[in-house]
Amino acid sequence: MSKHRQIVHDPEIYRARRQKLLDQLGGAPLLLRAAPTQLRNGDVQYSYRQDSNFYYLTGFEEPESVLLAIPELNGRKKSHRTILFVRPKNKEREIWDGARCGTRGAIKDFGAHESYPIEELSERFQALSQDWNQLAHGLGADPQFDAELLGHFSKRFSGRPRRNQGIPQIIDPRPALHAMRCKKDAHEVEIMQVAADITAEGHITAMAVAEPGMYEFELQAEMEAAFRHGGSPRNGYDSILASGNNANTLHYIENKRRMRSGDLVLIDAGAEFGHYSADVTRTFPVNGTFTEAQKAVYSAVLRVQKKCARALKPGMSYKRWTELAARELCKELLGLGALRGRADTAFKKHSYRDFYMHGLGHYLGMDVHDCGAYETPEGKPITFEPGMVLTIEPGLYFATNNKKAPKELRGIGVRIEDNYLVTKDGNRNLTEAIPKEIRDVEALCQGRG
Repeated sequence: MSKHRQIVHDPEIYRARRQKLLDQLGGAPLLLRAAPTQLRNGDVQYSYRQDSNFYYLTGFEEPESVLLAIPELNGRKKSHRTILFVRPKNKEREIWDGARCGTRGAIKDFGAHESYPIEELSERFQALSQDWNQLAHGLGADPQFDAELLGHFSKRFSGRPRRNQGIPQIIDPRPALHAMRCKKDAHEVEIMQVAADITAEGHITAMAVAEPGMYEFELQAEMEAAFRHGGSPRNGYDSILASGNNANTLHYIENKRRMRSGDLVLIDAGAEFGHYSADVTRTFPVNGTFTEAQKAVYSAVLRVQKKCARALKPGMSYKRWTELAARELCKELLGLGALRGRADTAFKKHSYRDFYMHGLGHYLGMDVHDCGAYETPEGKPITFEPGMVLTIEPGLYFATNNKKAPKELRGIGVRIEDNYLVTKDGNRNLTEAIPKEIRDVEALCQGRG
């Protein structure tokens, strides 16, 4: 039975975001293009997913769209005029591709003050921008669109009457926009919790149905069916289902091996909901019971994750936080017999990199590796603030061909990952519903959960 989960679409949310961004851009109008459609092969297109920046500021999901937000003063109050260029209604195309919002819908449902067919963009933009000396636009994302834009402004030199105006100053809105997106508001947190809950349903399903003899792709199908039943239209990224030694390939996505008794299976997968993604990893025994060697590695990773979670709070720097994980993993690797000597020496020499090759975590939001800076423009590490959402995902990997790994650990790969919201007093685990204690994992895998 599927769950009916819906997002309440409120144009005021997007209007407020646009205004907040414009207030930081020094009076420059904002120009933003929707994500283009992409051919996969032949005449088959990839499934469309809106550009995250565009959706964040409009809530509009259709391709071939452009946002133009022009600052205005309403008395003493700052406001702006929103113009959306969209695909016009087209009865024949809608028979093939589905309903279009059209220009009326852009005004009625998405809060635009004006809306025009996308075919009129060139002519109308030329007229609107004639006297602008600034424009906020992210150059480089779409070279063809950039060239068209510069072509518009180059006409200033050949128009009548000639005003000897140069190309407007182009201001990049992305630093300010990404800083906004990095700190989630209450509306975003609510959506991300739904994405986390759906993801939990999928991971719990996978643990409950996994058994020796299944193929990784069969387990993937069970998990992703739970995502769809939960109301997620798509994954946040390609699912990783890595059994046995495949878990030691960090971004393994072939998912075609037949799982055996005695294997661990590492699943790194997240459902997307409302254009926000979860990102969770769980590692569990296919037959329901950890071996002693697997249990030792798993427990080591879990201890490090818990310690790093306790450290995630406002004021903690990203650099100190990631170093904490590496130092703690060095201690665990010494206990497992994978390293020798002192933990401090192993940390300084990066000896742990033979078994831990990635970072501790990353921002999470509309993109699975979400936007946001890890350093200030001066090169100093950022400190965490309330509203940030991050993953915590330590791991240990002992590939079968890693001669530095103890023999009894070779073939074992473990990662444990959850999604944390930084709060005023510390943090909140959005994905805590997914079991990760050994006793709870085994109980679920054995049908006792």
